[in-house]
Amino acid sequence: MGNTLKTTLLLAVLTVLFVLVGKVIGGQSGMMIAFVLAIVMNVGSYWFSDKIVLRMYSAREVTEAESPQLHGMVRRIALAAGVPMPKVYIIPEESPNAFATGRDPAHAAVAATEGILRVLSPDELEGVLAHEMAHVRNRDILIGTVAATLAGAIMLLANMARFAAIFGGGRDDREGGGGLQLLVMAILAPLGAMLIQMAVSRSREYLADETGARFCGKPEALARALEKISGWSRQVPMQASPATAHMFIMSPLTGGGLMSLFSTHPPVEKRIERLMAMRGRTTL
Repeated sequence: MGNTLKTTLLLAVLTVLFVLVGKVIGGQSGMMIAFVLAIVMNVGSYWFSDKIVLRMYSAREVTEAESPQLHGMVRRIALAAGVPMPKVYIIPEESPNAFATGRDPAHAAVAATEGILRVLSPDELEGVLAHEMAHVRNRDILIGTVAATLAGAIMLLANMARFAAIFGGGRDDREGGGGLQLLVMAILAPLGAMLIQMAVSRSREYLADETGARFCGKPEALARALEKISGWSRQVPMQASPATAHMFIMSPLTGGGLMSLFSTHPPVEKRIERLMAMRGRTTL
């Protein structure tokens, strides 16, 4: 199944889950209030998240005179992607990583850590930047915001359901469910919403790998970069917020086993395998 189709289906499942939670609670007014609150919070995040996250990691905008090689790479990839030249930032951090942000291609920014500039070869760095520009081209920030809006609304409704179940506010009529049904939904709905939101993020990472490899024409370089970043990140971990982990090319958070279900990124081995399979067929 294509990543775009998979993302569409996952967002549809989130929407259905939201409607089901609202039906169980039974209160249409409460459902709409929660949804409006979630939209307000996530729209604000969509418009201002770039400034927030850049400030969070002390990212500094650099000019072409300060970093001509980095600017040159970003400009070439932006041309290949058919998007405006984004602002370029450097993060004072030894752990190798990078991310893109901005509400649309005309207001985009690409940020790379000092560590990644030292660790990667020019070809590998170009592959990473192409991956980040793919996120810009594919409007993944907007898609992530939609997923977060729906997941946030579900979690707000689930909290309402939990309080209704505990304090006897559940309704046993045709509009809503009883106390037990409310309690079950309050437990399962947030878990389901989180899993689906993470699946959307992983799907977009695969798509960004594929699109970025086509932009730079060197899937093996991006594969090598992912391998290096993965190894170095274990040696030099990054202090990052879980709320922003999905933005980086490689999750700065560690965890395996059951925690991998909640990972915002696919396993690096699978990403490398897919990229290496693309060699020789990366025409735009």
